Amino acid sequence: MAGTAASPESSASPSSPLSRAEHFIWLTARVLEQRRFAYHFMDGVTGRSHGAEAVEAALTAYREEDGGYGHGLEPDLRGPVSQPLHTAHALRVLDSIGRCDGLRVERICRYLTAVSTAEGALPAVHPSLRGYPYAPFLPVVDDPPGDLLPTGPVVGLLHHNEVWHAWLFRATDFCWAAIEGLEESHPYEIEAAVAFLDGVPDRARAEAAADRLGRLVRARGLAVLDPVSRAEYLVPPGYAPGGHHFPHDYARVPESLARAWFTDQEMERSLDHLAGLQREDGGWPISRPEWAPGTALESRPIVTIEALRTLRAHGRAIS
Repeated sequence: MAGTAASPESSASPSSPLSRAEHFIWLTARVLEQRRFAYHFMDGVTGRSHGAEAVEAALTAYREEDGGYGHGLEPDLRGPVSQPLHTAHALRVLDSIGRCDGLRVERICRYLTAVSTAEGALPAVHPSLRGYPYAPFLPVVDDPPGDLLPTGPVVGLLHHNEVWHAWLFRATDFCWAAIEGLEESHPYEIEAAVAFLDGVPDRARAEAAADRLGRLVRARGLAVLDPVSRAEYLVPPGYAPGGHHFPHDYARVPESLARAWFTDQEMERSLDHLAGLQREDGGWPISRPEWAPGTALESRPIVTIEALRTLRAHGRAIS
């Protein structure tokens, strides 16, 4: 499929963000990201239905017998074994193509149940990864605690897709307690909280929690409100140099509860900054620490697809 046809959208200017990104994707991306790009931005070539099948076929190559996903689906964790972060990544892909349902998700929920803590939370890294390469900022420990970072997005997506499973009750309670107990935080944790709040059914409670988190983000300087002055904002410990977060990182779509945290002007400046990050090769850079050349190369197409989706969701022209 890859490289056999030109995108209808890329028939615009060869120097458009989309055309430049298309070249970057065909040049560097894994099959999964090639097919995701085709689904999201080249649907006129084969049709959405066929495109979703192609994406799911590529994703299935990462699925393990236990229902989870492995084989470096999330590039910062290597090896063949299933991991919560890989499985969360798989759910995001399935959600983006409208296939977060049925037996495929039942298998995933069985895996999540098996690796969760007694309170229903997922660890960031399961100890089965020991012996395989992994990013130094995602350490492997023998008895990992439950973590909002993998749990929040997974639970939010399952609720968004009206999935019901016994594990979800405990996991939902964990997320509510973790979010409502936050006094200090960091950007990735806030992103995970937003992903949960955007999908959970109790909208009144979600809106109240989001309002409190928005005040926390602004009070602690966890979002750069004017990219011109980003040097004045502190980068949290453990983040890559210059690893600031911006309004678009929290409100990836206009419908997100996090959108209310920022003025129209702040959001426009953020989107201008995101658009300006596209490199000469057509791809967007990663903001996490680069610990291995191969993983950085695999991550950039993922980041590029999400940057284009964010810009388009907010009404920015990309073609």
